[in-house]
Amino acid sequence: MSERNNTPVQEEVQTGESLSELLQIRRNKLNELMESGQNPYEITRFDVDAHAKEIVDGFDNGFEGRHVSIAGRIMSWRDMGKANFIDLQDGSGRIQIYVKINEIGEEAFRQFGKWDLGDIIGVEGEVFRTRRGEISVKAEKLTLLSKSLRPLPEKWHGLKDTDARYRQRYLDLMVNPDVKKTFITRSKFIKFMRSYLDDMGYIEVETPVLNTIAGGAAARPFITHHNTLDIDMYMRIATELPLKRLIVGGMERVYEIGRIFRNEGMDPKHNPEFTTVELYQAYTDFHGMMDIAEGILSGAAKEILGTYEIQWQGETIDLTPGWRRLTMVEAVREYVGIDFDAITDDAEAVAAAKAVGVELAETADKTWGNALYACFDQKVEEKLIQPTFITMYPVEVSPLTKRSPKDPRLTERFELFVCHSELANAYSELNDPIDQRQRFEKQVELRDRGDDETEMLDEDFLMALEYAMPPTGGMGMGIDRAVMMLTNSDTIREVILFPTMKPLGSGDRREEKAAAAAPAAVPMKEAVTEPVDFSKVEIEPLFQDMIDYETFAKSDYRVVKVKACEAVPKSKKLLKFVLDDGSGEDRVILSGIHEYYEPEELVGKTLIAITNLLPRKMMGIDSCGMLISAVHSEDGKEGLNLLMVDDRIPAGAKLY
Repeated sequence: MSERNNTPVQEEVQTGESLSELLQIRRNKLNELMESGQNPYEITRFDVDAHAKEIVDGFDNGFEGRHVSIAGRIMSWRDMGKANFIDLQDGSGRIQIYVKINEIGEEAFRQFGKWDLGDIIGVEGEVFRTRRGEISVKAEKLTLLSKSLRPLPEKWHGLKDTDARYRQRYLDLMVNPDVKKTFITRSKFIKFMRSYLDDMGYIEVETPVLNTIAGGAAARPFITHHNTLDIDMYMRIATELPLKRLIVGGMERVYEIGRIFRNEGMDPKHNPEFTTVELYQAYTDFHGMMDIAEGILSGAAKEILGTYEIQWQGETIDLTPGWRRLTMVEAVREYVGIDFDAITDDAEAVAAAKAVGVELAETADKTWGNALYACFDQKVEEKLIQPTFITMYPVEVSPLTKRSPKDPRLTERFELFVCHSELANAYSELNDPIDQRQRFEKQVELRDRGDDETEMLDEDFLMALEYAMPPTGGMGMGIDRAVMMLTNSDTIREVILFPTMKPLGSGDRREEKAAAAAPAAVPMKEAVTEPVDFSKVEIEPLFQDMIDYETFAKSDYRVVKVKACEAVPKSKKLLKFVLDDGSGEDRVILSGIHEYYEPEELVGKTLIAITNLLPRKMMGIDSCGMLISAVHSEDGKEGLNLLMVDDRIPAGAKLY
């Protein structure tokens, strides 16, 4: 018995056949088919009356001995001379096809022998069970429906290169069956959510993707241009403001499932375009939204997975209804040990935060509310594993939320956390147009200070509020993260069919600069860089204070490999590196270079770090060392090049 296999292209090249030769062989086969009047691309229809899974599942209930018409892709092939076995994969699964010369005829069998793995075929024949017990279809007639001009990825190991999987999702779906299951679960979740909200009397609506103001969230928008109107427009960063206009207009329960676009960094939890559901209900508050969030997620788990207990990020999560609810003050008291209820002074609150290693954002006012939020963000969020609603957020970080009648420093808002990930955000919506204007104006002040992720002032929305909006509860839920949880996926790219990827072969000036900055003693790939006018370059003066050799020798400079890199939440500058330093244990270093590099482009790079610095808290994370960069000024602007060296240098190599 001979077996055709999906030898990886790389191995085929090593055995003497180049990829171009393999492609040419398949092209030649296609040409032969066309010349003989058997062009598969001319076939417009093939009637299918059965699928692989229903045949296998229903064999004992009517499919045995039944004549079927089935179609799919050839995924494996075992040649036994005058009889062949192929595995056919359709949208439901795989089934074995038995092809025998006596059944289909000599000429058809000869033509069949010229087909390839990956070809799409139609099969007509009888369902039976082989002597080895495998349910199969005995082919009586075969039709080539489409010719695969490229070899499939490796047969037994599938497509494992994650970058290739995301870029070529069609191949990923073809050879990795579990991937399709993920997206079937996604579809079922959205269907369940729609049904849940529809049954509650909600109306699904659609609002504009293009807007003249980017509002409803604190995020950096994508900007495009409308040629006819000759105006710049923003792709929406949220659907909140138009949906609340509908509440003003009398549509008392509305929701929208839609794509959102934010011009921000990418990491395992963030993609520049993602899907959310936002819903608004008149005459309820954020407690009503909590009930809906819990009902949707726990109900979906039970209906789709059949259980409330799931695995995610190495943790066992219990989604049984009755989730924990904590105010932010209570959470910080429990996990950090600071009782903000006992603090009334801004300076005292900021000092208490600093005492536990919490630093406020540069643009944030030094207030009680910002100190409370920073403590939660940097110290508590990472500890929330089981489903937990965190309520009563400071007004400083909730510009669209109604103040608490009991404490005007706080707002009636919650965020839902599962396994240190935010899954939903909800408010008792602010409907006071005067208060709303003041908060918008505060956001404008922050934007003027350089924070380009703050809210823009929307005069039309303020006008809508002046016509009176009823007390309203509103919520936004990230569909991608919810699907990550339900499918035990560790990155958002696993649950988005076509995630944003950097184009192959695209130039990157930052990479070119980094390559140019590498030590001259290590040969690097030649980089095409723009000419540098060194007359405009300024460097810091050399230090005049001298140190002895023994002091210098105490600094441990090592080569490190970047295993993972992601943006630090709530920080515009910091990147978090997980590094291989040769010790066998991961090293975490934070570096404020996000202005110069995106995290995904640094994964796999070989860098230089000082590894024996004392750990330093940055945004609540211990940074154990320092990465080495070259810094200069050019035309008054700071330039930075992260020092990168040849990948052949092993992790842990010491620099002298």
